[in-house]
Amino acid sequence: MSSGPDDPTFQGKDERIQNLRQLAKWRATARVLTEALPYILRYDQKTVVVKYGGNAMGEEGVANHFAQDIVLMRQTGIDPVVVHGGGPQIGAMLKRLEIKSSFVDGLRVTDQAAIDVVEMVLTGTVNKQIVSAINNAGGKAVGVSGKDGQMIVAKKLLKTRRNPTTGKDETVDLGFVGEPEEVNIEVVQTIVRSDMVAVIAPIGVGRAGETYNINADTVAGAVAGALKADRMLLLTDVPGVMDRNGNLIERLTTTEARALIKDGTISGGMIPKVETCIDAAERGVRAAVILDGRVQHVLLIELFTEHGAGTMIVKG
Repeated sequence: MSSGPDDPTFQGKDERIQNLRQLAKWRATARVLTEALPYILRYDQKTVVVKYGGNAMGEEGVANHFAQDIVLMRQTGIDPVVVHGGGPQIGAMLKRLEIKSSFVDGLRVTDQAAIDVVEMVLTGTVNKQIVSAINNAGGKAVGVSGKDGQMIVAKKLLKTRRNPTTGKDETVDLGFVGEPEEVNIEVVQTIVRSDMVAVIAPIGVGRAGETYNINADTVAGAVAGALKADRMLLLTDVPGVMDRNGNLIERLTTTEARALIKDGTISGGMIPKVETCIDAAERGVRAAVILDGRVQHVLLIELFTEHGAGTMIVKG
């Protein structure tokens, strides 16, 4: 006679199977933690600047995983500093307010009406959403902008491009679009020393007190360089730098990266990201990495596993 669901022997066997499965899960978790330990020790008390932006910011699941990663980084002894963008959110608000937008080489032309909206969205809505997500995940985050404590003193960005009609180079007025001229990191250091996470909106202040909209990648690179961060991680919507066959390039020196830009392997929107990484590495950041921010827990994969993720750029 075979045993059935009501047979005590059958029930005991089923329970043992469930216990074995649960034990296997615990062992797998323990193995992951053990494998991560050397990397946790490597980054203890190191500063990691993370640029967070793009369309992924609007996806609740991705945002929650990002916040969890930042909190776990902080709990393992890393000092994470977040610099965020907000292009899609800015675009949506400008459209809602019926303020027209135009772009030059990927940079938003920002007049007086637009800069007011940009500052409102970045320092208000987006910044506080990220701060709240980190706090809800168990961390302690403080939102600031580059104007606080004159963290990022900016100057007007002068952009030149070739006129397709005349063939001559001409200067394009982007309005209140700036670039960092000076980075004062006292505010960030104060937040970090207080065991909190600084979340920085990429707004700068000019010498005369004017407000500037600055590319978030550029701000991340400038802040990482000023902090002499161990890592700068740029979260994007691509796996990293690809070769001509579409394969991921896992590691580049600054010299190799420049060569790939020159021969056209690196093109389009990837050029400014790679240039930001090159600049950061030459400012003293030990390594800059371009990662796919759409991948769940990609920050933890990069920092705490042997294979990492994305494309790493180092000085050389």
